[in-house]
Amino acid sequence: MSQADRNCAVVDGVSVGSVPPRVALRPERDASRASMPASEVPSITAAQPVTAENRRGYKRYLWLLGLLAPASALLPSQLVLWTGMPIFWWSGLMVFFVIIPVLDKVAGEDGDNPSDTDVSSMQEDKFYRWCTYAFLPIQFFTLLVACWMWSFGDLTIIDRIGLAATVGLVAGTGINAAHELGHRVERHERWLAKVALTQTFYGHFYVEHNRGHHVKVATPDDPASSRLGENLWTFLPRTVVLGLISAWHLETQRLARESIRPWSIRNNLLHSWLMSAVLFALLALAFGPAILPYLVLQAVVGFLLLETVNYVEHYGLLREKNARGRYVRCSSRHSWNSDRLCTNIFLYHLQRHSDHHANPSKRYQVLRTCDEAPQLPAGYATMVMMAAFPPLWRRVMDPRVIAHYGGDVSRANILPRKREKILRAYAAPGCVQARMTKCR
Repeated sequence: MSQADRNCAVVDGVSVGSVPPRVALRPERDASRASMPASEVPSITAAQPVTAENRRGYKRYLWLLGLLAPASALLPSQLVLWTGMPIFWWSGLMVFFVIIPVLDKVAGEDGDNPSDTDVSSMQEDKFYRWCTYAFLPIQFFTLLVACWMWSFGDLTIIDRIGLAATVGLVAGTGINAAHELGHRVERHERWLAKVALTQTFYGHFYVEHNRGHHVKVATPDDPASSRLGENLWTFLPRTVVLGLISAWHLETQRLARESIRPWSIRNNLLHSWLMSAVLFALLALAFGPAILPYLVLQAVVGFLLLETVNYVEHYGLLREKNARGRYVRCSSRHSWNSDRLCTNIFLYHLQRHSDHHANPSKRYQVLRTCDEAPQLPAGYATMVMMAAFPPLWRRVMDPRVIAHYGGDVSRANILPRKREKILRAYAAPGCVQARMTKCR
C-alpha cells in the first residue's frame, strides 16, 4: 500500500476509528500465504515475471463495456421495432434497475486492487482516458436519435415520456463521466466535463463538486451529504437548490479575486449554462419546439439520478473534529463504498467512492477498495431503488450507520430537526445492540 493510502487512516493527528497502520486489502490471500511453507510461496521471480500488464489482466478491457451505458438509449426503438411492444420505450428503467442489479448479484464483488508498482503506469495509460472520451459521442448520438423519435416517431405521449426517462438515465451516467473528467488537471478534459454536462443543464456541478463538495463532504455544511433521518424526497430539493447557491458563491468569489465581474463569460456557471442553452436551441431548431418538454424531462431525470447517488454515497457519515476544532481531512471512512464489479465497470469505479474522496487526484482505474471503508449492502442501482422507499431505506441503512460509529449515534451526521428524537430512540437499553445486529 502506498504512503498516500496509509495516510487516509489517520489524518491531522486524529485516528479515525480502529484502523491498523497497514490495512490488509486481501486478508484471505495474506492469511493463506502466511500458512504456506516458504518453498511453496509463489515468487515474482519465476519463469514468467509478474508485469504490470499481467496484473491488469482482463479488467483492462472490461472498461470498454462502460460504453454500453450510453448506447442503451438506442435499445427502446430497436426493441419496439422487433417486438411491437411499446413497453420497451421504458427499457432504460429495466436495464438500470433490473438487469444491472441482477448482473451485480451474479458477478459479485470485484476485490481487485492495483498494486503500488502498477499505479503510476496505469495513471498515464491513455487507453483508460479514451474509454471516458468515447462516452461523449455515443451519449450525444443517442440524444439525436431520441430527438428524431420524439419529433417524427409514431409515439404516444406515454411512449415519449418513457423514452425521455431512458435518455435521462443515460444523461445521469454522463454526469458521472463529467465527474471523472472534471477532476483532471488537463484543460481539455475539464472542457470535456462541461460538454458532458450540457445535456442535463447542470453545468454548475463542475464548480460545486470540486470546490464545494470535496471540501465540505461529510459535514453539515455540505448540501450533497445526506443526514441520518433525512429521506430522499426532502434531500433532493435541498441539495439541488443549495448546491446551485454554493456553486454561484464559489465562482463569484473566484472571479472577485481576479477582479472580474460576476456576469462575465469567464464565469464557469454562465459559460456552462450558455452551452446547454445553445444545445437545446439547436435541437429545437432541427427537430421542432415540441421536443423541448422531453429535453427538460430527460435533464431532470439525469440530475436527480446524480443527486440520488450522492444521497446513497454519504448518508449519515460525519467527519470528526481535531483538537483545534476543525474537521479532519476526509478519509476512506467518510463515504460509503460498494465494490460490485458490474456497476463499477459501468460507472468508472464510482462505487469505490471512499478512495475517491480520500485521494481525489486518482484516476478511476487506480481507485482501491479499502477494508476500513463502510460498505453498502448492494450496488448503486439497488440502493437507488431502496432510497426511493424511506421506511425500507431506514430499516437497512440506519443500523449500518450506527454500527459504523460503534453504537454511538451522536457521532453521525444527523438531520437537525430529528436529532433529539434519534438520540432518544437509540439511547434505549439494548436498542443500539439490537439495531447493530440487524446489519450483520
